[in-house]
Amino acid sequence: MTGKRLAVGFFVMGVAVPVAIFLLLGLHDVTQFLTIAAATFIPWGVADLLANILERPRLTDRSPGKAFRETLEQAQDQDEKRS
Repeated sequence: MTGKRLAVGFFVMGVAVPVAIFLLLGLHDVTQFLTIAAATFIPWGVADLLANILERPRLTDRSPGKAFRETLEQAQDQDEKRS
């Protein structure tokens, strides 16, 4: 994750979106704001992390299912060699 991407994501998903939701719902408590901020920022962070994992070169031109099957086949081949 690049610094600019993290900064923009933090500002948008950790500040701007929670402020908009907080004001639109007419909430008044700071803990409600922090809950909204966590509920928007954490899923964004997880989704961004998973997107980065899927962009790795080892998965280029492969679906996640195909990569999983190949990993299982490699593990089975290693088990057969050990036996």
